[in-house]
Amino acid sequence: QKCIRAGGKHNDLEDVGLDTYHHTFFEMLGSWSFGDYFKKDAIAWARELLVDVYGLDSDRIYATYFEGSADDGLEPDLEARDLWIAAGFSPEKVLPGSKADNFWEMGDTGPCGPCTEIHYDRIGGRDAAALVNMDDPDVLEIWNNVFIQYNRDKHGLKELPAQHVDTGMGFERLASILQGKMSNYDTDVFTPLFDEIQKVSGQAKAYSGKIGDEDVDTIDMAYRVVADHVRTLSFAIADGAVPDALGRGYVLRRVLRRAVWYGQHFLGAPKGFVFRIVPRLCEVLGDAFPELRRARDTIMAVLEGEERDFNRTIDKGARYFSKKADALPTGAKFPGGDAFVLSGSLGFPLDLTEIMAEERGLEVDVDGYHAALKEEQDKNAAALAKRKAARSAGADMTCAAAQTAALADAGVPKTDSDAKYVWNERPRAKVLALYVGRGGGPKGDGFVARVGPDAAVAGVVLDATSFYAEMGGQVYDTGALLSSDGEDAVRLQVDDVQVYGGYVVHVGAPLASLRVGDEIQCAVDYDRRTRVAPNHTMTHVLNFALREVLLGGLDGAKVDAEKTGVERCAQRGSHVDDERLRFDIAWDKPLSADELAAAEKLCADVIDAALVVDCKETPLEEAMAVDALRAMKGEAYPDPVRVVAVGGAVSDIKSAPVSARWKGLSVELCGGTHLRNTKDAVGFALLEEQGIAKGVRRLVACTRERAAAAHAVARDVKERLAMLEAMSLETPAAVAAVETAHKQLKSDVDGSVMPQHEKMRARDALAALMSGPIKAAKKAAAQKQADAAAGAFEALAASTPSGAAAARIDFGADAKLWQKLQKAVLAKKAPDSSFLVCSGAGDKFAVYACVAKGHDLDAREWCAAAADAAGGGKGGGKPNAANMMVLGGVGGIDAAVSAATAFAKGKGL
Repeated sequence: QKCIRAGGKHNDLEDVGLDTYHHTFFEMLGSWSFGDYFKKDAIAWARELLVDVYGLDSDRIYATYFEGSADDGLEPDLEARDLWIAAGFSPEKVLPGSKADNFWEMGDTGPCGPCTEIHYDRIGGRDAAALVNMDDPDVLEIWNNVFIQYNRDKHGLKELPAQHVDTGMGFERLASILQGKMSNYDTDVFTPLFDEIQKVSGQAKAYSGKIGDEDVDTIDMAYRVVADHVRTLSFAIADGAVPDALGRGYVLRRVLRRAVWYGQHFLGAPKGFVFRIVPRLCEVLGDAFPELRRARDTIMAVLEGEERDFNRTIDKGARYFSKKADALPTGAKFPGGDAFVLSGSLGFPLDLTEIMAEERGLEVDVDGYHAALKEEQDKNAAALAKRKAARSAGADMTCAAAQTAALADAGVPKTDSDAKYVWNERPRAKVLALYVGRGGGPKGDGFVARVGPDAAVAGVVLDATSFYAEMGGQVYDTGALLSSDGEDAVRLQVDDVQVYGGYVVHVGAPLASLRVGDEIQCAVDYDRRTRVAPNHTMTHVLNFALREVLLGGLDGAKVDAEKTGVERCAQRGSHVDDERLRFDIAWDKPLSADELAAAEKLCADVIDAALVVDCKETPLEEAMAVDALRAMKGEAYPDPVRVVAVGGAVSDIKSAPVSARWKGLSVELCGGTHLRNTKDAVGFALLEEQGIAKGVRRLVACTRERAAAAHAVARDVKERLAMLEAMSLETPAAVAAVETAHKQLKSDVDGSVMPQHEKMRARDALAALMSGPIKAAKKAAAQKQADAAAGAFEALAASTPSGAAAARIDFGADAKLWQKLQKAVLAKKAPDSSFLVCSGAGDKFAVYACVAKGHDLDAREWCAAAADAAGGGKGGGKPNAANMMVLGGVGGIDAAVSAATAFAKGKGL
């Protein structure tokens, strides 16, 4: 099993490189038992495999067992201890271990249990018991057997109904032992990578396996970091993940940035070096993992782009760190809040910040960092809890293992939900359990015998239901549970339906008393489902249409996968409700308007063709044999599985699974509720297309009346655009009117709900109109105005060979034109004169002044006198040249000119 261990509770990212046995990517050897064998067989078989099959020296093997926990009321796992001794190990080699080391839990709640770890002493011939679980590189854990026998909830630990075994052994650690190496990194898994890293980075020193203080320049640690991280990134990208800002993608981004930092900072590698290691990795591991070779070019392209992006932020992060560090008083710690900013906003993991701090003799306030991180997590958790509370009146209505186990122990059968595919019926059902939320009820498991109308929320488990529970990307049904006495009184308003372990829970507000054993009617809101179903069916059709448009159909997709090594245009997620459908695909660039239009038209054509939608349960093996089938990679499907075919009979498709007849059909595995005929979708509109992660595009669409409304908006936009294009541009006033209309239409298009390709084309048309006819008309009008202004300036200069003059000449608020005309006309034709010109510009006017040498006149004061006469303005300048802008219209221009004339006369000019 390929494993990445770089996030969550079990996170080895910051340990990688520090020692010679931690990895973020590793191969996990494992074995499992679900309610079958338990401790006795697990321990006996572990000893048999290690000693008898692999030939390890039993004198070098140590086993640990759980020492117990008084806080949890748990006794020591003496059973495991005794079983190891019975398997032939001396008591001195079977050691007690703490809860931290020997009690396995993934979170604060959930399945858990004691574990027994197997450790191996690389050196041998000594008593290494004291070195077990002490992070000694020569005494390392190689295998962990977890005995899952409890479930932890907020009330504590409870025994699970069945007992399970989950084991994990590190392939790399085992390989180092079998190859006689003292480190995982000395095996032939890593040595070829070290050679390539040295070649690519230009580092003079080869890898020598040093750690801690011996690794003076941190060069060997950097080798280990880069080698491990390039493996992690390559395998993740080959399997369809990409670095991103959220979720697993953010983990990969952190891994890459750590590799880049260590490589550049300690190995002296050039920018853009990580992706150059990939070809050698693919050579070394390509035989075992052919997917690496197929996806080599994709891996390199993704890493090259990510490296380039991070290299842009390295300097920014370093500057931020330096600024904060420089401001610290002597002896102060680097603030944890600032370290969190570096991590969360600038992509610098905590360990990189600690390295930068150490180089300056500083220590990072790690507690403060975790406090800032927890504060952020608490904010996010509170927001999520608030959303949940709004849906369920504050009660936690989710069910966990304790609730499903309680139902099973009480003999409650799992809900028969076959009727969810029935339409327009009200089947009768029996109340088998009533749930008021976790922690409620007399036993604390949430179950009660009765609920009344005074309860804010309740969950009802029935023996059978026609309600669809939320799953597979489809929203739940809503409706009501009605009395079965013929009066159809509402007993429970169903606002949410979820399924847990086969038990369907109908959640909502009780409007009347309900008791276990009551008979009710299931009244699904089929009007709402009528709006959900077309969105789900058309999600399938859109999936088909995108493959047709982007890859050329089924055959084109096969050729593309062979060429690129990855399944492009594959589904990455979906969600449908009664308003719209959302569909995510693997695609590395935005879809063009033509591609969106083509996909939308294909979907519309399927609706117009009134194709039958056939749904049938089919054995999984037969379904997967259908050549035209589209299934989500990595999804676990039940057996039998429900096949949904649009335009063909499932029975016919099964009978000829590789027939070319099905290439033009949508065939998928799905347990959702669908239309019977595509014509019932009425219409289809692709409303949005955007990137949500690197290599993933999200499309949003709608059907029925919402689609019709979207297309109506598009038609209106086209009509308005045609009218806009026909408007006159002959005069400055006409140009201004067109610009106003253009601005309004652009705003309306941006905010409208219309097909995305129509929106893109409208934006392009508006941009072309602005850059073409409008720009040309404005240029022509400006030239015409400039020509007129030049003539007016000539006349002004001719009429004032000496002295000073003020006049109105309209050429807009164009300061450059004023400077041009002042130098070319006024200064040349009347060099001994001073001038002030007021120019109207829409809802404002400009005041410009130039003063000749020898005149007792300050241009700034002259402009101010003119502007003050019109209510005042803002501007500035020098004694010989100044300008001001007066807002509030052009009504005060004449007063400004008069005031300027009087001001000049007052100066004797």
